[in-house]
Amino acid sequence: MLIDATLSGLPPFLVRDGGVNSGFMIAHVTAAALASENKTYAHPASVDSLPTSANQEDHVSMATFAARKLGYIAENVAHILAIELLAAAQGVDLRAPHQTSPRLAEVMKTLRSEVAHYDLDHYFAPDIEAIAKQVVSGKIANHCPLSFVSEVQPNVQPHV
Repeated sequence: MLIDATLSGLPPFLVRDGGVNSGFMIAHVTAAALASENKTYAHPASVDSLPTSANQEDHVSMATFAARKLGYIAENVAHILAIELLAAAQGVDLRAPHQTSPRLAEVMKTLRSEVAHYDLDHYFAPDIEAIAKQVVSGKIANHCPLSFVSEVQPNVQPHV
């Protein structure tokens, strides 16, 4: 929704000179492809179990395969979140001189410590990888502690 100017009110594809620069268009395609890949990984491994041991065992747990698929999903989600965070940061930047909340300003500071604002098209992969590492390491999550959940919704108790 951020890259669609009619929905966000931001410049198309989150760049000011969209006629020359493709902005976040390819990053959006990448996130969509990763999400689709995750849908195939989400197919239950247990349905692919085959009889083994000369048909003496009719069910094999497939637990190792399921765990590997979960690892791939988690890695893809980190990259999807990185793309979403980069797009959101770009949107915040494009709203200047308006400021965001103090909590989000800290997230922006963390993101911008690794990746600068986009002015011109360039290769996105290193930027996505840098922010995915921040996601995986917990640097981003540190800005939203579980106690924040109960502050926003008093009747919700965070799960630990």
